[in-house]
Amino acid sequence: MAAMVERPNHMTPEEFRQRGYQAVDWVADYMVRLGEFPVKSPVEPGDIRAMLPAEAPEQGEDFADVLADLDRVIVPGITHWQAPGFFAYFPANASGPSALADLVSSGLGAQGMLWDTGPAVTELEQHILDWLAVEMDLPEKFRGNGVIQDSASSSTLCAILAARHRAGGIEALPNLVAYSSEQAHSSVAKGLRVAGVPDGRIRSIATTPSYAMRADQLAYEIVNDQKNGLTPFFVAATVGTTSTTAIDPVTEVGWVANNFDSWLHVDAAFAGAAALCPEMRFLNAGLETADSYVFNPHKWLLTNFDCSAFYVADRSSLNEALSITPEYLRNPASESGAVVDYRDWQVPLGRRFRALKLWFVLRHYGLEGLRAHIRRHIAWAAELTEWVEADDRYELAAPTVVSLVCFCHTDGNKATSRVLEAVNQSGRAYLTPTTIDGQLILRVAIGSPQTERHHIEELWNLIQSAA
Repeated sequence: MAAMVERPNHMTPEEFRQRGYQAVDWVADYMVRLGEFPVKSPVEPGDIRAMLPAEAPEQGEDFADVLADLDRVIVPGITHWQAPGFFAYFPANASGPSALADLVSSGLGAQGMLWDTGPAVTELEQHILDWLAVEMDLPEKFRGNGVIQDSASSSTLCAILAARHRAGGIEALPNLVAYSSEQAHSSVAKGLRVAGVPDGRIRSIATTPSYAMRADQLAYEIVNDQKNGLTPFFVAATVGTTSTTAIDPVTEVGWVANNFDSWLHVDAAFAGAAALCPEMRFLNAGLETADSYVFNPHKWLLTNFDCSAFYVADRSSLNEALSITPEYLRNPASESGAVVDYRDWQVPLGRRFRALKLWFVLRHYGLEGLRAHIRRHIAWAAELTEWVEADDRYELAAPTVVSLVCFCHTDGNKATSRVLEAVNQSGRAYLTPTTIDGQLILRVAIGSPQTERHHIEELWNLIQSAA
């Protein structure tokens, strides 16, 4: 006779309904309270772990106690990325419709690795990414060739793997060379390292005074490498660098890459979303020369992390580089060739139903609502730029392209550092700096859904007071 095994205490649908109401109420209350918390968490290392029990609970606990510990343990250790005074790094937008879509996705528990394991998961993703490609006026070749990755870092890695495959695969590695601006995101170097390209074969291309890649320097480096028997296989251009949102001249860089048969990947992780506004379409200049392109709806398009839109001009190199098909993944739909299996577009096998978030967001806000979200931040950045230019204690450190304003104190790094510390210690706002050519630069990244114009004014008053 089989031994009796206790039944786990699963929530019933009705219990889930009641607990769900409580959880949603907690999140809604948190949204209301966002402006009350210090934007940057004040805890010290180890503080949060010290409030947690040494051992996991043997018996299940009451859900009310779990919710209470959100306030007692978790909230004090949160840096509030959705706070109206969050101007650090880049925005990481969250919104009500996106959060609700995440809840639905979690409840469905769908696994979208193959079309066969979730037809709606795959086809909605294809359709939504085509919507975006059309409305952002991306080149025709990207339509029908989009996939949602978890981050721009993963998208860049996939572009590198596709480029490596096109250049001859792993066997060609000893001769492969890659190129990116000295202002490119660190994920480019990291992705190349993961793909087996040694650091010594990654060329850092000099930039102009506005921190954009010099296409002439790129051409010089490529020609020199070819003379030495090396194979230029990958060029990364950036539309909106992390430090200053500098825009690389993609048209010129693309001409160089195309003429030397190098894969051109364009990283527009933050700034790319602005192309949803027709007046910002200059951000797309040169994309017709690109082999791949990425931007992150989870940065500035009101879609909760993680949601990175990655497009390729020709999916064959990507799919061939990443496709391995054991017997247990074979099925009639895949064998027919009539469907897309997104497992062949990414490094992991499994994938969540991320497209649901974009679908909810697009249907709630509409294109005009999303454009209004972006336009407000661009307008406020332009206004803050004017305030900086009018104050002789500060000077702009880079042109304001979208909604990032970069400036420093005219008295040098110590004065700039003093301002940064004063702002962050106030609890009312949070800034992160960058350093270029030894100069410390304050970055004001405007993009939180909670931010209003008066929050920009409050930040500027803090900065002026600290001058």
